[in-house]
Amino acid sequence: MILCFVESDRQEVLIEHCHDMAADEKVKGLFLLACDGNDYDPSWLSPKLQDIALPLFGGTFPGIIHGRVRHEKGALILGLSKAPAICSIPGLSLQQQDFETAIAQSFPDAGDAQTLIVLVDGLARRISGLIEGLFNHFGLEFNYIGGGAGSLSMVQQPCLFTNAGMVQDHAVLALLEAESGVGVRHGWEPLAGPFQITESRHNVVVSIDFQPAFEIYRRTVEPHLGREITVENFFEMAKNHPLGLAKLGAERLVRDPAALTPDGGIQCVGEVPEGSYFHILTGSAASLVDAARCAMESACSEYPGTPDEKPTFFFDCISRVLYLEDHFQQEIDAVQRPGAPLVGALTMGEIGCSGRDYLEFYNKTSVVGILDV
Repeated sequence: MILCFVESDRQEVLIEHCHDMAADEKVKGLFLLACDGNDYDPSWLSPKLQDIALPLFGGTFPGIIHGRVRHEKGALILGLSKAPAICSIPGLSLQQQDFETAIAQSFPDAGDAQTLIVLVDGLARRISGLIEGLFNHFGLEFNYIGGGAGSLSMVQQPCLFTNAGMVQDHAVLALLEAESGVGVRHGWEPLAGPFQITESRHNVVVSIDFQPAFEIYRRTVEPHLGREITVENFFEMAKNHPLGLAKLGAERLVRDPAALTPDGGIQCVGEVPEGSYFHILTGSAASLVDAARCAMESACSEYPGTPDEKPTFFFDCISRVLYLEDHFQQEIDAVQRPGAPLVGALTMGEIGCSGRDYLEFYNKTSVVGILDV
């Protein structure tokens, strides 16, 4: 892998560096990780992306990681040593979209691929449907890693890079002939529950135990916070207490409460199946940092060879950053391996699977990958 960090937030500079990278005969594909804070103009950038001859994919995120530094402006251009097989699947919020068929048509043969990078519009409403389609088609044939692109403004907009331009409400899949190891941990523990989601609409919890969702959540969490939770401060208060959906024989699947709906529902990042049981969770800086370290160690142990100086890819939920605040540097340090490049994105949901476990769309979770790219 050849790495270029673009400090500038100007889209003209990004394209210039993309062309420079593409001109290197050792580079067969481009993986772009950029900050939403760059405020790129999709109408200007899309035709410029179409002019790049090499296969490319990527997204814009609330932040990116280069080395031991978190950035809210700038971009990373990763030059891959082997050409990725890329597809872009539209309609990630459409109920009628048949993801399994779309995936099968795009990838009738996985060839020698060992790793699938999965990037999604993090504000789409049927990400779990895509994940199910991926599992039904590919199973645990290889490792998965990726996450949700988008903006903390919670306004859906073009956030994914493809050779056709910038798109929204899509999934972008990149099959790589690359050995990898993937680790997934979150570090959150039960505070109260279990409760049952008795009504939901995609990513909105409408009722809990047959009562309005916000009322149950507010009554449970306020005594622990020592503060009133309102519509105005909900995101700030809820970052400390996500929902943990029960998973048989696995770590709870975390859902991040992001906003309230006018009817008292709780909008989450990721779908919340009706009938599911969950706990309201809590955590500490120490438990989250330790979880990131465990994810890194798991990725190293799952790597088929010796990780050595192979690049570390870190997809970490932006809401973990908001929770950890000044302690976030400790989390970066926990996944930094001596002599190995560290790159990553602060995501709107995370995707990770080592080829042995459940394939899921996570929230508030650290996903670490060691990739031979």
